[in-house]
Formats: sequence, structure tokens, C-alpha cells
Amino acid sequence: MTIDTTSKPTESMPTETMPATAEIVERCRSLYEDLDFSAARAWKAAVPGRKVVGFMPVYAPLELIHAAGCLPLGLFGGGDQMEVIHGDAYYQSYICRIPRSTVELGVTKRLDFVDGMIFPFVCDVIRNLSGMWKLMFPHVWSKFFDTPQNFDPEVGGRYYVEELKELRDGLGTLTGRKISDDDLKRSIALYNENRRLVREVYAFRARAPWKAPTSEIYLLMRAGLMMEVEEHNRLLVAYLAAAEAEDRPKRDNVRVAVYGSFCEQPPLNLIKSLEMAGCYVVEDDYALVNRFITEDVSTDGDPLEALATAYLKHSVETSCKYVPNEEDKGKYHVAQVRKARAEGVIYATPSFCDPALLDRPMICRRLGEAGIPHIAFKYAENSGQMQPIREQAGTFADSIKLWS
Repeated sequence: MTIDTTSKPTESMPTETMPATAEIVERCRSLYEDLDFSAARAWKAAVPGRKVVGFMPVYAPLELIHAAGCLPLGLFGGGDQMEVIHGDAYYQSYICRIPRSTVELGVTKRLDFVDGMIFPFVCDVIRNLSGMWKLMFPHVWSKFFDTPQNFDPEVGGRYYVEELKELRDGLGTLTGRKISDDDLKRSIALYNENRRLVREVYAFRARAPWKAPTSEIYLLMRAGLMMEVEEHNRLLVAYLAAAEAEDRPKRDNVRVAVYGSFCEQPPLNLIKSLEMAGCYVVEDDYALVNRFITEDVSTDGDPLEALATAYLKHSVETSCKYVPNEEDKGKYHVAQVRKARAEGVIYATPSFCDPALLDRPMICRRLGEAGIPHIAFKYAENSGQMQPIREQAGTFADSIKLWS
């Protein structure tokens, strides 16, 4: 299989002998590690008038950005590759790291090519970041995008349709073009295909996690948020075919689910440390945006109504989404654990992430009631010392093997 890639092969493996999966993953890694966003810059420069719209986690309606003719660019902070110097001046020490590193990306001009920014509702920190961005970069179109916490179609549904209309109008003003219903329906169809392929990749990983390590799947998903959806769809198809064909050893690892990492993402080495500790991650909430909606969005009727209905009725449960009945908290996670046939749960939470830390005792209580082994720890996106995490995860895996 020949994979179109702009990244260089690893020195230890010539191109002609590199497995197709390694070639795909190497390309994804180059995108993930490039904090200057060279690929997005090249996309914009290729055609005069193109616009790039950045978005923060956890969820944004990418269909609208695509329908406006813009490139949606996923911004998940600076990770462990960037030292935060200026960003620390904008936030208190007891605030999570992702807003500080995002500010650092802005003030160091790594995002000077971005024409618009969308800040979806996650928490008060991201809400405040949207206001700061307008003050710091007044030439950039910025939008705080609120999502409903009331799931009555006549209340939250009506509200969300109006919010989508406002977003559509803002993108239209940015690009100077009207986003028609047909434009949006075509984009919805493309993202339906993307979500279907993403679900296939996750289902394949749950069936054969030794063939699709999460350290690879994570890079594949993160890279997809920095390229055109059409290109990511082709990449997902290629990865599935390559991973299925490749012969990889199956180890006596424990199957685990990882929750709590929906916004500030863990460093890649943390995921690798879990794998080296004897864990197959078969379920997670990393980079949720491309699977936040769990079923196809309808392409019939009003597309804004269809997007609103999909959010209300077919979206994942996460800490920044209200659960009306407290007794239901955690039931979604138990169901997902059962579906993925995970043997335990690792609740990995970014330090100072209020939504995740407030949810943790309720979700862990529900896991305990269901007899699902679980542990919890905290991290930051720039965590460097992985040995304690590896030891904790390894002990957890061993205890499941011995006593569960």
C-alpha cells in the first residue's frame, strides 16, 4: 500500500520497508508535533482568500466551518513541547494549563495566520479565554459558542438553533459568502462519513487493540483535526486496511477505559506509558469532537434543526454536559465500559480541571457499584516524569490480572 505522506521516514527504517501503518502514523505525528501549523498555513496559502478557523475542545459544529469554505483547525494547547512564559501572566496558578499554553501560541505568533476562533462552552476558564482573545487579537473574528444544558427540544433545542444561526452569520461575515442549506447539507454528509469511519477505527481497536495501539489512534485523530475532512476520511480508510493486514504480537495486557481527559489532552508519552505498563486502552474520551455526535446527522429538512437534534439526542456524556438526574451520572460510562469489554477504568484528570474533578467521585462511585475496578490520577499537558504513572498503571493492571 502506498500512502501519500509529506513527513520523513524514521532513520531506522527505509521507506521501502516501512509498514503502511508506520508511514501513516509518522505523517500524523509530524502534524501533531508541528506547533507552527505548517500544513494549515500551506492550505491557506494555496488558494487566495482561504480562511482558517481555530476551535478549542470539546465540541464545535465543524460542519458549519467547512460549509463556509474554511479549514477547521483543532487547537489543544501547546502540549509538552512548548515552554509557557507569557501565558502564565494571564491566568492564576490554580487554573489548568491549556488556556495558558493557548495564549502562548497566540502571543508567540504561532497562530498569526488564523482568521477566526471558536471557543465552545467547556468551563468558565474557556469562556474567559474567549473574551481575552477578543482583547488581545481584535483583528481575529472570535466567537464564544454556547451549547444547551436543557435538552427539551422546545427550550434547549430552540436556543441551540439560534446559536447555530448566529455562528453561521458570523462565519458568513468572515468569509464574505452566504452559507446555504445545500452547502451545509454537503458538509454534514462528509462529517457523517468521518464519524462513521472514526467509529469503525474505535470498534476495530476494541476488537484487536494489539493491532491498533491507542498511541497510534490518538495521533490519527489529532491529525484529522488539522486537515480537510475529505483527506482525513481517506487516511482513516488507509489506516484501517493497513492495521488489519499487519501482523502484530498479542500481549497479555489488561483492557482499560480512560476517562477525564476530554479537554486538556495528555502528553503522548502518558498514553505510551499506560501501554508499556501492560494496558490496552480500548475506550477513552480523548479529543472528543470527531465522535461527540454518535449517530448520523440528518441531511433532510433544515440542517440547523438537524444539528440541534443530533446534539440533544445523540451526543456523548461528558463533564461539560449537564446530566439532569444526578442518579444517572456515570451510567453512560458503565455502559461504554461494558460495550468495549474493558476490565477496568483509569480516571486521568488534568490538574485544576473543575468539571472533571467534580464528576470524578460520582462516576467512580457508579463504577464501584458496578464492580468495575478503577484508579484515578492527575496530570498536566506538559507532564514530563512518567515513571510514577507507569508504576501506578502497572500495579493496577497486575491487580486486575490477579484478583478480578
